[in-house]
Amino acid sequence: MTDGAAAAHPYQRVAAALRDRIDRGLWPTGHRLPSRSALALEFAVGENVVRRALELLVAEGSLEGRAGSGTYVRLRQERRIMLRSLISQSRAGIAPHGFEGTWEAESVARVPPPAPVARRLQLTDGELCVRTAYEFLAPDRRPVMLTTSWEPMALTGKTVVVLPEGGPLAGQGVVARMSHIGITVTRAVERIHPVRVDRPQAELLGIATGAQATSIQRTHYDTGGRPVETADIVVPAEHWEIAYEIQIQLT
Repeated sequence: MTDGAAAAHPYQRVAAALRDRIDRGLWPTGHRLPSRSALALEFAVGENVVRRALELLVAEGSLEGRAGSGTYVRLRQERRIMLRSLISQSRAGIAPHGFEGTWEAESVARVPPPAPVARRLQLTDGELCVRTAYEFLAPDRRPVMLTTSWEPMALTGKTVVVLPEGGPLAGQGVVARMSHIGITVTRAVERIHPVRVDRPQAELLGIATGAQATSIQRTHYDTGGRPVETADIVVPAEHWEIAYEIQIQLT
């Protein structure tokens, strides 16, 4: 055992030992782990230490708990690359670049936005939005990403593009839809930070509560600098590796 491992918290040492068994194939996919009490006895630690070690491996995607059955080695999904370009296509739709699959969407009009969303959209008290929740599905119908988009009703409320997934421009994205009603979107800003998914998100994505993810807060602006749409995109780390493409102009 290395000095670093020796200095680690007991639950991290237990997790490392279990992870090693999985990586070396000693515990194959679908293998049912021994009980917490058995593992606690084997590693000479308390059951709470084992519980934290198992929770860590569940969050990493190596294990999964099955209610009333136990903890099992999980089939690791292949991570795909989500390429986000700093030079956006004007008619790009809601799906990420290279996404192979489909999505389900549900829009609700006349919704008061949460305070952080209202600030991003520069709305005053009482202004309402259209909220659209997207669930992105891989070709096998497995959920792989979540997005919640907000648009001010003052911009789209009386137009044919009020619902992002309805009307003549359904699914064509913010830029094309806003252009249809005379609003020119010129830039988008993305703020990225790591998060852990909460229980509702985990249930939608079929992953463990507390699993690692990337949160992308994206806001579209028009020519006058007015925000016209903002979205919270939740990208599970076990499904996606995010890469940004930067186009360089030679002088």
